[in-house]
Amino acid sequence: MAVLRPQDQLPGLNTATILLVGTEDALLQQLADSILKEDCASDLKVHLAQSLPLPSNVTRPRIDLIVFVVNLHSKYSLQNVEESLRHVDAAFFLGKVGFLATGAGRDSHCSVHRNTVLRLAQAYRSPLLFCDLEVDGFRVSMAQRLVRMLQVCAGHVPGVSALNLLSLMGTSENPSAEGL
Repeated sequence: MAVLRPQDQLPGLNTATILLVGTEDALLQQLADSILKEDCASDLKVHLAQSLPLPSNVTRPRIDLIVFVVNLHSKYSLQNVEESLRHVDAAFFLGKVGFLATGAGRDSHCSVHRNTVLRLAQAYRSPLLFCDLEVDGFRVSMAQRLVRMLQVCAGHVPGVSALNLLSLMGTSENPSAEGL
């Protein structure tokens, strides 16, 4: 079982790489496209994976940020993220992992409660973001936010480290309805 470690690769010059992990291929691809459209001084790279571990026979750049995407309409999505977390080295949880819950805009159809995802994020001391990725405007805003997080995690923001990320984003104790 290959564990994903933050220092497996040397950092690329002015390159920032995000790994989006989730079961919703179409939504992840749309989010990836939105991220790549962002105006950024860094060379952005986006990798998509349905689950971890990643294949060991593939060469890939250093991963600066992992975002686990949980669809609140799918218990399988949550289970997949929980299984994938076992393949991430503990050092990644020093500010280089985040959770994104999507589908919260239609609460009545959710099969995964928001508090379940909130507890997961708290257990891993990682930020939790809420966004309905099916809505174009929300997806673009989330892409902008993820790019800012990625730049911090890649070390491209002077004076700010990935360890500061959680405190900079505020607490995820009481997620607001903003960005649903």
